[in-house]
Amino acid sequence: MTPNFLLIDAEKDFEVLKAAASLVRVQILKALHETGGLNVNEIAERLTLPQSTVSAGVTALEAAGLLRTETRKARKGSQKICFATCDELVISFHKPEKAIDSSRITVAMPLGLYTQASVTGPCGICSPDGIIGLLDVPDTFMDPDRMKAALLWFTSGYVEYQFPNNAKIQGRTVTEMEFAMEVSSEVPGTHSNWPSDITLSVNGVELGDWTSPGDFGDKRGVYTPDWWKLSGSQYGMLKTWRITEEGSFVDGNRISSITLKDIGISDHRSIRLRIEVKAGARHPGGLNIFGRGFGNYDQDILLRLRTAG
Repeated sequence: MTPNFLLIDAEKDFEVLKAAASLVRVQILKALHETGGLNVNEIAERLTLPQSTVSAGVTALEAAGLLRTETRKARKGSQKICFATCDELVISFHKPEKAIDSSRITVAMPLGLYTQASVTGPCGICSPDGIIGLLDVPDTFMDPDRMKAALLWFTSGYVEYQFPNNAKIQGRTVTEMEFAMEVSSEVPGTHSNWPSDITLSVNGVELGDWTSPGDFGDKRGVYTPDWWKLSGSQYGMLKTWRITEEGSFVDGNRISSITLKDIGISDHRSIRLRIEVKAGARHPGGLNIFGRGFGNYDQDILLRLRTAG
């Protein structure tokens, strides 16, 4: 499997470097890579460290985007499971991203730049500065100001984006495709135990479902603006969907046998991505998508294409 690396700008991402500049935090990340996911107590036991030390390290790593947590049911209540968000950190002191990996093409899609939308309320969109249009009115999703969107939410339906297929334009063969975005379920207010089946389709072909465990509001998102009420959705989970010649995966877990050939990646000059919650899903728990200026990861929806050359 291709490693998921995070490119760090030595100046712009200095806070991320500070978060990683600790032996304890490095040990935490290494433990998570070795095991796949642990709660704080398990990490503390594995590293023979006080629980308070590990908890502080996890908080710092999560704030820097180097670690994510999922709330899962436990024998008594719930527990947070920690996962590392990348396999490698690459520190850059200058621009040439292509020199690091010239086989990868990345396209960042602003959250509000969807080409189609059909949603049901409760729903809404907002920028880092305020609400766009009217809350719970699906027609607002066609408001021209949606281009400024940093957070959107709906109960059921979909938004669809059209990415350029830069690999085909450049005459290169795609061997792997990834979509990365920050998402959560959607419930009026928040609820950590509110599952929602989120379906991704590419070029009209469904890849499969991933079930979001909840709508998170236990603390303010790292980038969520102060004007946004604490009773609203604060952040999501950074998830990566990957399509290869062997099948489709979410964070490395296989969800279907759909391959690059099935979605006709070499046949089209654009790549259509649909993000959907079906009204008839087993867990129709709505959807939040977080973009730049909201949540824990200050990023657009990312498309990454790995090519053969």
